Order: sequence, then C-alpha cells, then structure tokens
Amino acid sequence: MQDILIKNGLIVTARETVRADLLITDGLIAAMGESLDRAGAVVIDAADQYVMPGGVDVHTHLNLTVGGLKVSDGFFEGTAAAAFGGTTCVVEHPSFGPAGCSLMHQVQSNRREAEKSCVVDFGLHGVFQHLNSQILEEFPTLLAEGVSSSKIYLTYDGRLTDQQILTVLERSKKSGLLTAFHAEHHDIIDFLTQKFRGENKQAPMYHPLSRPDYCEAEAVYRIISLAEAAGDVPVYIVHLSTAAGLKVIEAARGRGLPVYTEVCPQHLLLEDSCYEEPESKGLKYIMAPPVRKSADSAALWRGLAEGSIDVVATDHCSFTFADKLARGRNDFSLAPGGIPGVETRLPLLFSEGVLKNRISLNRFVEVVSTAPAGLMGLSPRKGSLDPGGDGDVVIFDPNIEKTITPDILRQNADYSPFEGRVVRGWPTTTIVRGTVVVQNGQLLVEKGWGQYISRHQTEIISTVEGD
Repeated sequence: MQDILIKNGLIVTARETVRADLLITDGLIAAMGESLDRAGAVVIDAADQYVMPGGVDVHTHLNLTVGGLKVSDGFFEGTAAAAFGGTTCVVEHPSFGPAGCSLMHQVQSNRREAEKSCVVDFGLHGVFQHLNSQILEEFPTLLAEGVSSSKIYLTYDGRLTDQQILTVLERSKKSGLLTAFHAEHHDIIDFLTQKFRGENKQAPMYHPLSRPDYCEAEAVYRIISLAEAAGDVPVYIVHLSTAAGLKVIEAARGRGLPVYTEVCPQHLLLEDSCYEEPESKGLKYIMAPPVRKSADSAALWRGLAEGSIDVVATDHCSFTFADKLARGRNDFSLAPGGIPGVETRLPLLFSEGVLKNRISLNRFVEVVSTAPAGLMGLSPRKGSLDPGGDGDVVIFDPNIEKTITPDILRQNADYSPFEGRVVRGWPTTTIVRGTVVVQNGQLLVEKGWGQYISRHQTEIISTVEGD
C-alpha cells in the first residue's frame, strides 16, 4: 500500500478549519501540517478544495427485501454510490428475517453477502422482530460480533409491544446496546389507511395524511417514556420528520435524558406537495415517515444547527419508480416505501445547509461524519482525521455545480427524489483506509474490497441543552 500525501487543501473537521497537508501511511492518518513531505508517496493536489473525514451514513437499506421485492442496488452498487457521494462507511439496517429467526440471523447473512460485495467499509445493526428468551440470551453474542446497536419498529408486522420494548431496554442498559427506533404509531396508520381506502382515497397525496405528524410525535413520546421507566436508557430515533416530534425530543434532552436522533435530507428539503405530482409521479416519494410541510423542515434545520438533532443519515432504500408504479398505481399503500439518497447526502447538505448559512462548515462535518461515528461505536477509526484513525478522506470541491438527475449518479435506481435540483459542491476523490476508491468519476477498487467494522459501545454525549 502506497502512502498518500494530500497537499494544498483546506482541512475541515468538526473542530477546526486549517490550511495544511495530510499524510496517510499504511492506511492510517499519520500527520497533518504545513509543507509535509514523504518520499515515494502518491501526491494528490487538493488546491481550492476541502479535505474532510469520509462521510459515515449510519442508516442504509442497501440490500433490503420486503414483500417479495428487493431494492435496486444491493451491497455492491449501493456502496459504489456511497463512495461516489463521499461516504466511506455505512451501517446497514437489515430487513426482517424468517419468522422466528435468531437475533444473529440477519446480521450473519448480511455480513456474508456484504463482505463479497462492498467497496466501502460497513457495519451492521441488529433488528428485533420478535422477543423470547433465546433473543434475550443473544445480546452478548451480538455485542461480541461488533454489533452495538439494534432496531425496534413501532409499526409493521415485526413491531414489538410496549412490554417487550421495556424488556429490551432494560437488557440493553445492562449490556451497553444502543436501541434505535422507527417511531410511528401503527394503529393510527392502519386506521387512517383503511379509512381512506373505504373512501376511495388512494392517490399518493393521501400517503402523508395516513401518517400525520402526531403519529410520529406520540411514538417518540412513548419511546422516551419507556426508556425513562427502564432507567433513563439511551435511545436513538431514526429519520425524525416533524416539528412535533422534535419538540418532544428537545423537552426530554432539556431534562438530561440520553435521547439521540437523526434527520434525512428528504425531510429537510422536500415538501408534501410532491405527492401531487401528475401521472402518479407522487409515488416516487412514498416512504415512511413521509415528506412533511415547510414548517417541519424549518424546525428540523433549526434543530440540526442548534444540536438537538445529532446526525444526518439517508434511510437509503432504492426501490425503483417502476416497482412503485407497478404496485401502487391504484393504491398508494401498496407501493414499496423508500427512496435513494446515499450518493447525494453530502452535496445536498453542503449546498442547502452550508452555502445557505443554515449550518456551519464544521457542523456539516460533525453531522455527516464525526457524530454518527461516535454514536454508533465507529470512532476513533472513523469520523475524524486524528492520527491513528483509518485513512478515510473525502476531497470535496465547493465550486462544482451540478443539476441532479439519474444520469449523473452512480446509483442503480431509475430516479432521484431530488431530480432537477441544482447543487454546488461535489466530492472529487474518496479514500478508504488509505486507498483511493473513487477519483475523477472512476471506481478504482474491486467488488468486495470494503471491510466489516466491528463496532464498540456508543460514546454517550451530553444531551442537556446548552452543554
């Protein structure tokens, strides 16, 4: 492995911005400083560009299968898209496994498939889809295998009851497992969906109406209440989408409860009028939770800037528009839910966040890399440019301007929910463990080059507002 010397760039981390060179040796960050030199190193000129820790996306569904449909990418195409978008590590949420399967089943099967296919590094979340004594006994095995988080759904067929959630949370506190939650009230969704069906209201515009903001806020409140009852257990709310849900989280954090949350670009940037696009194109935006109103987006941007939202992830789940149309043309509730996004996360957040003064440049690095790495047990290997960490780097040109269309993206999906949006700022080089993975629009490593990352217990940070 050749050393890499990145020269003339502006180095940006969550803590500082400094003009310096960066040296990577033996796949690890070795030094940062002025006028560095290294005999035999590959020199990359990053003049007029930012040099940042590689992106960390801790919410992907690159290999999901549900209802007999599989997403369009899989681990190879999905991680290639991630690399083209400046992301050097993903943490995959597996789909539910066979009925009655062990807690390790989906972790092990996904790891085997990912190790053969990924071109960036990856970790895996666990997933709770039922609970019994065998599942409880598997907690130590999950952690020993480097899986330090596991997900509970409050909706879908694999949801847990409140009593089961309390049991999991109590065990999680003892073991150090971080519990992630999909926070939507199942019975409200089911009631409203059936109501709309009975009234022949099955167009895409009824999708957000079937999953209203109070559906999320109630679920968030319940999760926090259960976690508090179990002994102030740390919880992580995925894909927060509403001002109402954020208000509940901020109240809990104000009391010092360890509640963490992520937001996705779709909930920052899209509005629910998208569901009214003609020719059933509103089906492109079928996802859970749905796109919300402008007031929700404004609240989420505020929370991201002020620190009550910790992470920007994607919930990348790239069912094609063709699949959505085939199943959902006459009933929105039958369309597979999910959108592509792993490739556009950094450009969108930089263009819409940093350049529009919604967040600072350092905060940008924090929420797309450093904070997710810390919360999901990937640091100090990932998420920073500190010496000794993995040489995961993205070189980012803040002056490249592109109009997002499927044609300019590596992703395997047949559409982008952000199609037509003009962004400024785009990755030019992605380096993983000291190896150039993407440069000048070319993938430079073989399928299966990415490594599984064993994750440790989350780094708990203060959630008291103002700390």
